Amino acid sequence: MKWINWTLLSVLAIFVFGISMLNIFEPEYAYFPPSEKTLSNDQMSVQSVHTEGYDLWGTTISKEEAKMISTKGDKSTLSPRHGAVQINDSLLQLGRKTFYQETFGNEVFMTDIMGIVDGAFTIPNVAKAILSLRGEGTTNLKVELAKTVTIAGRTFKKGSKIDTGIDVPKGAYTPLGMPIKYADGRLKVGISCAACHATVDRETKMVIEGAPNTDLNAGLLMALATNSTAYLTHAEIGNIKKYMDSLDRTVVTTDGKKASLPNPIAIEEAVDSTFLKWSPGNFDSTIDMKANPAQIPDSFTLGDHPYGWSGFAAAGPFKGLSVFSNNVHAQNSDSLSQADVSHVLFGMDKEVYLGTILQNSANPKFRYKVNSNMKPSDFFASVDPTPGVPGVNEMIKPPTFPKVTLVAPDGLFLSSPGYRVGEQVNGMAAWQNTIVPPKQPEKVDTKTVALGQDVFSRAGCITCHAGNALTNNRVIPVNVIKTEPSRAKALKKTEKIFTEAVLYGFDTPVPLQENATSLKVPTQNLDREQIKLAFAHGDSQGGYKVPSLIGLYWTAPYLHDGGIAVGPDPNTQLGVKGTLMKGIYPDPANSLRALVDKELRQKVIAANKTSKDLQFTHVSGIGHEYWVDSSTQFTKEEQEALIKYLLSVGSDLKESK
Repeated sequence: MKWINWTLLSVLAIFVFGISMLNIFEPEYAYFPPSEKTLSNDQMSVQSVHTEGYDLWGTTISKEEAKMISTKGDKSTLSPRHGAVQINDSLLQLGRKTFYQETFGNEVFMTDIMGIVDGAFTIPNVAKAILSLRGEGTTNLKVELAKTVTIAGRTFKKGSKIDTGIDVPKGAYTPLGMPIKYADGRLKVGISCAACHATVDRETKMVIEGAPNTDLNAGLLMALATNSTAYLTHAEIGNIKKYMDSLDRTVVTTDGKKASLPNPIAIEEAVDSTFLKWSPGNFDSTIDMKANPAQIPDSFTLGDHPYGWSGFAAAGPFKGLSVFSNNVHAQNSDSLSQADVSHVLFGMDKEVYLGTILQNSANPKFRYKVNSNMKPSDFFASVDPTPGVPGVNEMIKPPTFPKVTLVAPDGLFLSSPGYRVGEQVNGMAAWQNTIVPPKQPEKVDTKTVALGQDVFSRAGCITCHAGNALTNNRVIPVNVIKTEPSRAKALKKTEKIFTEAVLYGFDTPVPLQENATSLKVPTQNLDREQIKLAFAHGDSQGGYKVPSLIGLYWTAPYLHDGGIAVGPDPNTQLGVKGTLMKGIYPDPANSLRALVDKELRQKVIAANKTSKDLQFTHVSGIGHEYWVDSSTQFTKEEQEALIKYLLSVGSDLKESK
């Protein structure tokens, strides 16, 4: 192989991403780990609970209960037309496949519009980095930059390697959760759920299903994109009018007037500046034009409702889990999908909004030409790969579109052509509820666990963290929990376009027919005050839901902002600045200690404050001031037992209705 130079090798390596290369590698479109390549729990899985039965708007109906219902002649209760989701092996298999492989078409937005691989970060260099692993796998793919670029005042030199946080399982030749597709004469990279909500074990390089990708450097990767402006609603750039410095760059607005588009160079610089400040492992999934990224959540979802850091996903199938999965792609991987509500949410006319996103698209096909005598919406309609649906992703319009509801907080619902409404996200929800986190490597004796449980109870932790999943499933007002408040208010503006939850029956084929029957989603049993908190509606400043404590060993750092991070050396590796921003993984035990130890927490908060980037992105580690230390008359031994107990939790999950 000596005759192959690196240039040729890079070209050949492209085919590793899903195209057969001279029969050397198996063709792969997206990595789909076989069971023997996953780090599993050696105790009984909860999957047996879910392989037979139904979910009816969040209520689990067992196989036996379903038989009784059918015997009584009330078969309509279990009809998908009325919202019932049958849980069986077929649905679970679809859910797992969707989790790893499905992009819902977001490779168009990521590649053709945002240009995620059109700048210094390129597919050939990703392939080269993977080949250099020689099949060993990694939790942080180091990729060589293809050219020198200066972004927001920082220069990244050609040939230097960046920490991407992209995971590659042992034996794989594709990244985890990054499907690739060849279409329109281009290789396109998309994102599946697995990129963020699964990771690779640092020791074995096997896949840990459901664990967050703690060091995914999403902010850096998007800043390196050639049109990161396409993601401007997740950045904090101030009033967009300050970037409109020329009357020569205008579009006709929805009301027939003329308005300027922002200077593409100036606004790109501002958006990039925000993204470069994101810490690894954090992602901004809200579109309030504020810099408030949160820690990537885990997918150990059973019993952890409501979903989302604020608990906004509480209605619909699987107690809101389908709605949460829907939000990731219906909103977070296609900014174009929000064009019809851009005036309400962002103060931008629809035409200005579309023109801003498209004027610097990576693919000329999707690049809007200013002063072309064509409205941006008309131009987009002429190139839209999913006509009839906002944006480029594979979605449907609920009957309530463009307004938002409890089952469509972004106004839309994911469904690919050829499937039934909600089939894929319902499958993912059902499958995620079967994931049991692997046991932590360190064995904990029963005496220590018993003491830890006792401390957990005496310290009052059990007041909120109760039940099988160690959560009371409540949203706590931000002024009570006192954690960083910015993100709690992120959904406040949706109140202006909020309406009753209506969807289509789950037997409705996609694409929708004109006569598709709609149905009201039952939400009457939901606590209205809790919903108000979750969305920060009315006079509420919002809140954060009480998270489950299942799988804590795999989910450090802690709190919604990921601000409580301590490395293996608690004396020097403090806060996000002293860990993830330096390429050091947070230590679960030390980070948990900082959660409950007042003195250590103050050191963590102080370390975070020394970073202007962390201050800008609202990562602090403040709040949740429930101490288990000498200040509350607990000994070091009791504190240590509590930590070991919490890190061992998660191997005995059970279904609760």
